[in-house]
Amino acid sequence: MKLLALDTTESACSAALLIDGGATQRFRDEPRAHGRLILGMIDELLGEAGLSPTQLDGIAFGRGPGSFTGLRIAAGVTQGIAFGADLPVSPVSSLRALAQGVHRERGASRVFVALDARMREIYCGAFGLEKGVMRALDQEKVIQPQRLHVDTRAESGWVGAGSGWRAYPEVLSNSFDSVLPFPDAVCHAIDVGACALADLRGGIAPLPAEQAVPVYLRDRVATPKL
Repeated sequence: MKLLALDTTESACSAALLIDGGATQRFRDEPRAHGRLILGMIDELLGEAGLSPTQLDGIAFGRGPGSFTGLRIAAGVTQGIAFGADLPVSPVSSLRALAQGVHRERGASRVFVALDARMREIYCGAFGLEKGVMRALDQEKVIQPQRLHVDTRAESGWVGAGSGWRAYPEVLSNSFDSVLPFPDAVCHAIDVGACALADLRGGIAPLPAEQAVPVYLRDRVATPKL
């Protein structure tokens, strides 16, 4: 299996190439530079591996939620390469991939991810480890942090991750009996790829290129004037 993975969810931009159990990644945390960086990262990874896009088995991408501009970049690049090389695509929740990264780096088995969605809201979801990969424990949502209710409050061992924990640390912590926050954790393409591979091996079929679209969660992006 040769899988290219991309993520431009928030401030960080990354691309990874996963080949038969091995993985290499390019990563830069540089806001507003995704459009300039991502294609060069892909070229470097494919060049080092001696591969062309047509030799890949598919492309995975962080489908959101996250930055509106960033998500459109990832989806657009994925569509372009997939159409040109006739490849299937695997959309992966950016919240789930971030949770997967916290497991990879810190060994966490229960992660509550919260991204700052602006407009006094967060994108959030709870994830638990199952056979080495993070799975959703509830439905992802966009919500005001003070309205958050976590059904698994009584359970210990939770880790918090994402920019929402920096923006609303006290409010989010109050939703848990015990939680260890990592507000600087960001999504990595290597974890997008790991989640996609687990799904493919579990029988979840990839999608055609035209279905590489962002998932924003929020439909309301502006407040109209009266």
